[in-house]
Amino acid sequence: MLYLSNYYVIGENKSIVMPRSDPTALGKKCQYSAPPKRHFLSTTPLITITNPATSQMAKTKPGNKSKKVSNREKSNLNRVAPSSNKPSAPAAQSAPSDLILLATQLLHSGQPVEAVEPAQQALSQVNGPDSLPVLELLGEIHVELGDIDEARDFFLQAAKIDSEAGGEGLAYGAEKFLWLAQLSAQGGTDSVQWYQRGAARLRLQIQALQETKGRTAGMELEAEERRRKLAVALCGVVEVYMTDLSWEADAEAKCETLVTEATMVAPAYPEPLQTLANVRISQQRMEEARSALKRSIELWVNLEPENEIVPDFPSRVSLARLLMEADMDTEAIEVLERLVGEDDGSVEVWYLGGWGLYIMGEKQKAGEIKEDEDGEGWRISWISSRQWLQHSLRLFDLQDYEDERLGEHAKELLAVLNKELGGVVEEEEEGDDWEDDDASSEDEEMTGA
Repeated sequence: MLYLSNYYVIGENKSIVMPRSDPTALGKKCQYSAPPKRHFLSTTPLITITNPATSQMAKTKPGNKSKKVSNREKSNLNRVAPSSNKPSAPAAQSAPSDLILLATQLLHSGQPVEAVEPAQQALSQVNGPDSLPVLELLGEIHVELGDIDEARDFFLQAAKIDSEAGGEGLAYGAEKFLWLAQLSAQGGTDSVQWYQRGAARLRLQIQALQETKGRTAGMELEAEERRRKLAVALCGVVEVYMTDLSWEADAEAKCETLVTEATMVAPAYPEPLQTLANVRISQQRMEEARSALKRSIELWVNLEPENEIVPDFPSRVSLARLLMEADMDTEAIEVLERLVGEDDGSVEVWYLGGWGLYIMGEKQKAGEIKEDEDGEGWRISWISSRQWLQHSLRLFDLQDYEDERLGEHAKELLAVLNKELGGVVEEEEEGDDWEDDDASSEDEEMTGA
């Protein structure tokens, strides 16, 4: 039987787990030798700020929200490479298609505010089914702006027009339904219904493409893209049954059915395997979870970050947390190091790296992990942990990060590390060494060295 543990899940990717009965537990003791075990807790929140299949990232206080959105944070539901050319201002009498293109370019180049005007102009020139693309675009723009209610309204308008158009809607995308599943104010059954509607549309479109005679290579690619979106949608339903609907008697059976279909629909993609691992961890079937995680990582670990197979940034943050829960500490640190190499501005990534190294050091000190001959491996891990946590807190302050409990836990861990390692070593400002090196080079050039 499945049940939802009484835990809060907090952080950019909901990666810190704490008892609901004690909201201050995170700051009381630093007994975090391993991430807390839980039954059917989600690895991604139901409200997504970047796109329907990913978790909320860059969580900062209002007024400090960055407008720039990295392409790697775009979901598998709608991956579009940002344009390298600066979009032109809309002409006074631009055609709707030109306005939609301009708004899309602005959105994907990290300018959602500027994308609103051309999108609204396009909407004023179309109606009925012709308005579906621009309504969905306006929904995405307002998601990026953090206007969730406004975004939901645009997607609801699109869903209504889609329904009124009649037929099976094969010409219309499923994204509006998947967005509404993520943005549902009610969650639970309402989210599942929207997911199911999107999945049904994708199944019909995949079937239609497969039954087309004389399929082209482009059609094959289109079918493959829809299969991946279907798998992501199915994984989204699993997440709902692991959280909001975990008390239902058949929640576990439904999760098994859904995750099995997802892995069969898109076997070459890592997301279904990552969701499978999440389910197995919730069932305490740890060996199977570790096997699924290894298979998931093997699909993309040797690829470049821009490769379409590589999971988006938030998904890999969730992956790091799952690896920590599965006691795959080395793999978790490797994933986090790669994320830092791609984007060194994530508070949660630096925090999780510090926490993971802290856990690794604890295990080394306790003899659970084989130590070096000098027995000082734990100290090296903890020194690195201190550096990661210090950097996380520096970003926390710079970004006016809103998750105070994450900051409190990082400080608690640092207090333990400083006590064990001795002294308080502050992280050196980036650039100090570079300036010294540059100065030394200039001195050598001046002296003829």
